[in-house]
Amino acid sequence: MNVKKSIISLLLALLFCVTVLSSAFALSDLPRVVDDADLLTSNEEKTLLSKLDEISTRQKLDIIVVTVNSLGGKTPMEYADDFFDYNGYGFNAERDGILLLVSMENRDWWISTSGYGIEAFTDAGIEYISDKFIDDLSDGYYADAFNTYAVLCDEFITQAKSGEPYDVGNLPKEPFDFLTSLIIALVIGFAVALVIVNSMRNKLKTVQFSKEADNYVKENSMNITESRDMFLYRHVSRSARSDDSDSGGSSTHTSSSGSTHGGGGGKF
Repeated sequence: MNVKKSIISLLLALLFCVTVLSSAFALSDLPRVVDDADLLTSNEEKTLLSKLDEISTRQKLDIIVVTVNSLGGKTPMEYADDFFDYNGYGFNAERDGILLLVSMENRDWWISTSGYGIEAFTDAGIEYISDKFIDDLSDGYYADAFNTYAVLCDEFITQAKSGEPYDVGNLPKEPFDFLTSLIIALVIGFAVALVIVNSMRNKLKTVQFSKEADNYVKENSMNITESRDMFLYRHVSRSARSDDSDSGGSSTHTSSSGSTHGGGGGKF
C-alpha cells in the first residue's frame, strides 16, 4: 500500500513539474527560426537561432522569425497570427511572444504580437523597429535585418519591464554624432558666408566715395503732410489640438483561433 502511495505521489510530482515547465517554456515543436524561403545560409540560421533562443529564454517571451515563399491566399496578418497560434509558440498561459513574418510572394512583412508582447511592442514601437531593419530587408541583407530585429526586441522587452514601454513620445534616443554634425555645420556655414560676402562685394563695385553727406540726400525729398499711429504687428499663441492617433498603445484584433494579437506590417 505504501509503495502505491509512493508511486502516486511520484507521478503527481512529475505531473506538477511538467505543468510548471510547460508554463515557463515555449510549447512549440518548431524552432524559433523557420526559414522556408531559404533566405539564410546554414551558419546564419544557426547564429540567429542561438540568439533568439538565448533572448527568448532569458526574457521569457518567444521571439520568432518565419520566412515563406507564399501566404497560401491569406493576408500577412492572418498568416503570422495563425503560424504563431497553431504551432504552439508563446511563453506562459498568456502566450507571450512576437513573430516576424517575411513573405517573398509580394515582398510583405508582418509582426504579430501576443500576450505580454502586445504591451511590450506598441504600434509606435513596431514602426520604430521596422524602420531599423527595413533597408537591410529590402537590399537582401536578411541576416543583418533579422539580427537588428532580435537585438531591438531584447531592448524593448527590457524597457517594458521597467514599467514604461517604448511608445509615442518615449522611443529610443538616436545616438548623437557630434563630430559629423560639427563638420556639416561648419561646411554649410562657410558656404553661406561665402555666398553672402560675394553678393555684397559685387553690389559695391559701382559705389563711389563722397566726402559730403549732402550728396546722399535728395533735396526736398522729405515732406511730412500727415502723421498717425498704425498697428503693425500682433502675436498669436496657438496650442496643438490633441489627436487620438498619437495616443500610443497597441491596436489589437482577434485571430482565427480566437486569440488576441497586436502587430503591424508593410512592404519591403
